[in-house]
Amino acid sequence: MASEQPIRAVPLDEAALTLDELARACAVEPGWVVQRVRTGILLGGSDTAPEAWRFTSIDLVRARSLLRIERDFDANEEVAALVVDLTEEVRRLRRRLHAAGLS
Repeated sequence: MASEQPIRAVPLDEAALTLDELARACAVEPGWVVQRVRTGILLGGSDTAPEAWRFTSIDLVRARSLLRIERDFDANEEVAALVVDLTEEVRRLRRRLHAAGLS
C-alpha cells in the first residue's frame, strides 16, 4: 500500500488575491471586477485604490458565481447579484436547519 502524502495548501483567506489575480482566476478583465466592487456586488476594500484591494476565497467563489449567472443566462450584474445573494441565503438557512436537526 502506497503511503499517502499530506496535502500542502494555503487557505486563500490567509493569502488574499490582488485585483489582477482575481481577474485572472475568473478569466475576466480587471475592469469587470472593478465595476462589481464599485457597485457593491463584490467586496475587496472599495474605499481604497484598486491596487490595494485584496480578495478572499469567499470573494473568488462569489465572483465566479456572478460570472456564471451573467454568462449562462445573459443576465445583467444586478440580476446576477440577486441570484447569488438568494442562493447564498438558501445555503445558510439549510445549514441552520441541519445544525438544529431539522433537515
